[in-house]
Amino acid sequence: MLVLVAPGQGAQTPGFLTPWLELPGAADRVAAWSDAIGLDLAHYGTQADADAIRDTAVAQPLLVAAGLLSAAALGDVNPGAVAGHSVGEITAAAFAGVLDDIAALTLVRGRGLAMADAAAITKTGMSALLGGDPETTVAHLEKLGLTPANVNGAGQIVAAGTLEQLAALEADKPEGVRRVVALKVAGAFHTEHMAPAVEALAKAAQDLTPADPRVTYVSNRDGKAVATGAEVVERLVGQVANPVRWDLCMETFQELGATALIEVCPGGTLTGLAKRALPGVTTLALKTPDDLDAARELIAEHSAA
Repeated sequence: MLVLVAPGQGAQTPGFLTPWLELPGAADRVAAWSDAIGLDLAHYGTQADADAIRDTAVAQPLLVAAGLLSAAALGDVNPGAVAGHSVGEITAAAFAGVLDDIAALTLVRGRGLAMADAAAITKTGMSALLGGDPETTVAHLEKLGLTPANVNGAGQIVAAGTLEQLAALEADKPEGVRRVVALKVAGAFHTEHMAPAVEALAKAAQDLTPADPRVTYVSNRDGKAVATGAEVVERLVGQVANPVRWDLCMETFQELGATALIEVCPGGTLTGLAKRALPGVTTLALKTPDDLDAARELIAEHSAA
């Protein structure tokens, strides 16, 4: 059984979209998306520097566009389940047929702008903690006033809060944590700091007409499969201020009988977690079009009949 997943913010790197735009029809598709949402995706995916694509309002639509473009390049895919990490949940909603491409990109454009506005209120950020016991780590973060915003499994938790709180964490790591790594994001996502963005996103979501998922859609909120398009959208709205439980998503993949996992462009982060948390599951990250042939072979071997 194949699982198709989409990465979240921080996976982007300068120029990562360049080779994908060389595929037949890709540049025209991205140009149409750019016109629809008022953002030059091709420029940001090929020419912009790291600081420019770190901007939440840019990074989020860029990541969804890259995920949709790379998935389309795979051809017909019949996964047993789909999921996305944070903003990748919108990409996954398009994979599942809940939203069409333009609706997904319009929603993520609004999401990015709303979260950027919320992040501007207070200087905040996120840091990944590698190693340590999850219960010990979470208790330590709460003592420092930080939120365990991403519980990713495979020994990784992401803390979010003010820059002062994150500095205190650097100086006082939880027992057993090997490293604290600052992430390339511009705010404390999936925390109370994003509450203003929830209201803005809820208004934007009123214009959507979601369809029910065609395949199993696994939610970040609790790792549960969601049966209706309306609930998918409801969860997408609330998710910006609630923790991502990717650990529970991976547990669900295992329960569903996953045998392979493909992560769309810019892949790498989620396949890395899966390699540690899902032994026996074959993983593949779409980084460039050079990975497409291997991905198609994996799809042929593991897709649902």
